[in-house]
Amino acid sequence: MAYKILADACEGCGSCEAVCPNGAISHKKKVYSINPDKCKECQGDFDEPQCAATCPNGACVPA
Repeated sequence: MAYKILADACEGCGSCEAVCPNGAISHKKKVYSINPDKCKECQGDFDEPQCAATCPNGACVPA
C-alpha cells in the first residue's frame, strides 16, 4: 500500500520530497503528491516511511 498526502494538511514545506528514496513525491500546484506506483513505503531503505516521519503536519498517511 502506498502513502498519500492530504492536500488540506500539506503546507508545501518539501520535507517529504527531500527524504523520499524512490523519488515518488513531487510538487503539484501548491502542495505535494505521492505517485502510488513509485511509493514503496521506504521498505528496504528505512524502518518507517520517511515522508510520514518528517512531515510536521501529519499530512503523509497510508492510502
